[in-house]
Amino acid sequence: MLVVKEYESLLEAYGKAGGNLDALENREVGNLVIHKNKVLSVNEADGIKVKTEETKSGVNIYFLVEEGVKIKYPVHLCFGVLPQEGLQEITLKVEAQDNSEVNVIAHCIFPNAVDVTHKMDADIKIGDNARFSYRETHYHGEFGGIKVIPKAKIRVGKKGVWESTFTLIEGCVGMLDYDFEIFGGEKSTSELLVKVFGKKEDDIRITEKIHLDGKEARGLAKSRLVLIDNAKAVVRGETYGNAPFARGHVDCLEIVNGDGVIASAIPVVYVSDRQAKVTHEAAIGSVDKKQMQTLMARGLNEEEAVDVIVKGILR
Repeated sequence: MLVVKEYESLLEAYGKAGGNLDALENREVGNLVIHKNKVLSVNEADGIKVKTEETKSGVNIYFLVEEGVKIKYPVHLCFGVLPQEGLQEITLKVEAQDNSEVNVIAHCIFPNAVDVTHKMDADIKIGDNARFSYRETHYHGEFGGIKVIPKAKIRVGKKGVWESTFTLIEGCVGMLDYDFEIFGGEKSTSELLVKVFGKKEDDIRITEKIHLDGKEARGLAKSRLVLIDNAKAVVRGETYGNAPFARGHVDCLEIVNGDGVIASAIPVVYVSDRQAKVTHEAAIGSVDKKQMQTLMARGLNEEEAVDVIVKGILR
């Protein structure tokens, strides 16, 4: 009965966070639901193999997309900790075999966190001519009592594609230490996008690294942050052009609004092959005053106006 209650409570929070509840009930749709260290639901769907192992503090996951299979529906993942305190450690091993294609939508839910730690350690292999799209959205409460520590190493094969988006704009971030590193093979495409709204005492650290190791590899490391109150952030985007005709770009934008905000952007570009090209742009600025005045003239107070602008930037 306890597992059933946990499942129902997590699904309720999942729906509030924007998750697709119908997808979790459709047997044609791959899904995985984990609360703390308990696997509450798993559905592999055709072309997908999922193995899980519950541990004392989390779950080990092996996720396989079979060779040549193009998964029709997005795969839905849900990770959460509903109590005020807890530790969740996810070890994720992903293999997308050659010529496969899949979209994965993940929701991470911590609405009541006062002292919660969520760690993810991922080892991901994208095969030749395979495509993997990964979108992760976080839903936090207003207490800010959470540490989120996602780490991933991603290897992309010849003509492979990796696209990922990490979004954390609902609730307080707490402490975020995001570190994704990609190694791109010949004619591969790699994109990292991070969107975060920091407030109160949030502490945000973003590291995006892309190694363009194959001929004609492409890479983009992009981040969009908005910081208010006493939030602080350090964003480090690194791209390495290590092969002929590799092309990479680092793009960081931080918007600040508050006397206590501390923002830092550190772009790193490095070229070890004379035929490679890597560029960067980084900007730190304030909320547009004209936009603020326009919105407030239409009846919004300052907090509401900032919220509208923030959502526009992070959309």
